[in-house]
Amino acid sequence: MDQKTVPVGNRMEMFVDDYLIDCKKRSFLRLNPPLRREIVLDMDRPWEGKGSGIYSVVFQDGDVYKMYYRATFPENENDLTEGQGCAYAESRDGIRWEKPKLGIVRYKGQDTNMVFTGPLAHNFSPFLDKNPLCKKDEKYKAVAGNYKTGLIGFCSEDGLRWRKIKEEPLFTKGAFDSHNTVFYDTNKNRYVCYSRYFDSGNQKDGPFKGVRAIQSNESSDFLNWSEPIPNSYNEDVPVEHLYTNAAVLCPGAEHIYLSFPMRFVPHRHKVKDHSKPGVSDNVIFSGRDGKHWFRPFLESWLKPGLDQKNWTQRSLIVAQGILKTGDEFSLFVNEHYYHDTARIRRVTVPLFRFASVYADRFGGTFLTKPFVLEGSRLVLNYATSAPGLVKVGLQDEEKRFFEGFSCSDCDEIYGDELEKTVTWNGSEDIGKLKGKVVRLFFELADADVYAFQIRP
Repeated sequence: MDQKTVPVGNRMEMFVDDYLIDCKKRSFLRLNPPLRREIVLDMDRPWEGKGSGIYSVVFQDGDVYKMYYRATFPENENDLTEGQGCAYAESRDGIRWEKPKLGIVRYKGQDTNMVFTGPLAHNFSPFLDKNPLCKKDEKYKAVAGNYKTGLIGFCSEDGLRWRKIKEEPLFTKGAFDSHNTVFYDTNKNRYVCYSRYFDSGNQKDGPFKGVRAIQSNESSDFLNWSEPIPNSYNEDVPVEHLYTNAAVLCPGAEHIYLSFPMRFVPHRHKVKDHSKPGVSDNVIFSGRDGKHWFRPFLESWLKPGLDQKNWTQRSLIVAQGILKTGDEFSLFVNEHYYHDTARIRRVTVPLFRFASVYADRFGGTFLTKPFVLEGSRLVLNYATSAPGLVKVGLQDEEKRFFEGFSCSDCDEIYGDELEKTVTWNGSEDIGKLKGKVVRLFFELADADVYAFQIRP
């Protein structure tokens, strides 16, 4: 591939950042916030106190959707004491969830849905290991820990009964005092861990001084890890407290990394009768290597809203994991943290519609970077108003339209569709340009273009 081109192939390419965009005129990137759906879990069991429902993980395992979340016992004293558990829920559709009695952990004589208890349950974070070389009895893995213990690794054959994968910590450099996450990165064929550290500029003042920040490191075997490196961002990105990370590969577009950190503002205290200060929301990052992250949207991904119980500290933490539920992606957030009504809510985004390039009714354009065409038709994920429209042209490296593929040749596109095959003069076939370097030139009017894909 020519160094001047970007890799596209037949992948789903989302406009979540400027990575694929060469230039824009009267068009801009805009965020598509999620839609709040139903409450999927209330923290209503005797072992689910006010601090429950956070540091959650969701994933699909065959025909079952699985969720793990923190259960903080009502009598628990602090993050390092025994009164904490990792609870389990499951669903057949990703929408209706149940808390099964597992026969593993009892609480005051009652059977529970907990799989693990003790201080390390504070942030016990499982994942389904997608490494093709994974051992059968280590199909599920997890990490948990704090500054004193380091990050401890666990494994399980069934996702319910856990054991340490080794006695010593996986690594020790970090604070680890919130949600540390791991997944098997199929782009790198390596495990990747995202964890908490505090950026104090020099770390001389101890592990908990400075700004809450995210670091990552990698491993080929889950046992031996590289040194953590801090996330990097563009220079114009402000420094903010990033409490968690919720980093994932986007389902169906796994070459794109997404992260949904909880953003914490510790000095604010909106609800004065609440015991602790701080307000929080969350933001969205995107990336292509899992190390450098783009952040074109400085606004909230999901705002606290009118519900005053979401204006208290440590609400709106996004669970790690994105589930495909029909024509939507389902994600999960905690609400009402440290209230008696603590709960987990499902939120949704239409498939691949986390963000878009938008132009208003007066119209705008944008041009992609050049790429080698490896297919025969162009499919768009787009939406317009009733009078809005989208047109697309195919240009060469020098920004000249290929004959028969100008915007004037493009048949008018309007409506709201997750998949729309583009046609020029009635034909969808772009196969004669296969192997050539092309650019996509878009004309928009009151329209969003969320994603595109070149298909065979």
